[in-house]
Amino acid sequence: MRVLLSAVVMMAFTGLVAAEEKKDEKLDAKKLIGKWETAKPKKDEPAEVIEFTEKGELIMHPPAGGKGEPLKGTYKLEGNKLLVTLKLGDDVVKETMTISKLTDDELVSKDSKGKEDTLKKIKAK
Repeated sequence: MRVLLSAVVMMAFTGLVAAEEKKDEKLDAKKLIGKWETAKPKKDEPAEVIEFTEKGELIMHPPAGGKGEPLKGTYKLEGNKLLVTLKLGDDVVKETMTISKLTDDELVSKDSKGKEDTLKKIKAK
């Protein structure tokens, strides 16, 4: 179960990158709304898709061609901190990420373990 939990947490946050922490910076939460994918997926792996809704819900969609149900949770943006909570069966996983850049097209952040990645916004069709 721990291995599964670790894998899910890693999958959830692969795709968020940061340069330097900017404390107390207020970000435009409206820019976060929508679907995002990993900007630089690992070789031979499809990009992962994370969706942020206006109601504070987080949905992690399985990679293209992947099996399984989407993971659901909640998020809250406080300044430049993104607080994420995911429910995995009976377990609850919480993570805080520091966002260093949030534009209409790019999300750059760092997780609590220092993992850095980048997400790019998926354009609505």
